[in-house]
Amino acid sequence: MTKKAIIERTLKAIETLPLEKAEEISDFADLMMKRFEEGLLSEDTQAFNAQGKAFDFLKDEEDIYTVSDLKEVYNAKR
Repeated sequence: MTKKAIIERTLKAIETLPLEKAEEISDFADLMMKRFEEGLLSEDTQAFNAQGKAFDFLKDEEDIYTVSDLKEVYNAKR
């Protein structure tokens, strides 16, 4: 089904529903849009941080600890 067909089907359904139910659908659409925008913002932030050089000093940092230093292993995969 195409996006246009989904929109048309949804609009027809909303037109037949009582006002309260149509408002619920509108609120749900707002929630989905907010989550989508937050996801984009999160992805953009992650990409920005990955391209940034703020933590580059850690690349030259010597590994102080190894797996053999662990006293207890919670995930047995090594």
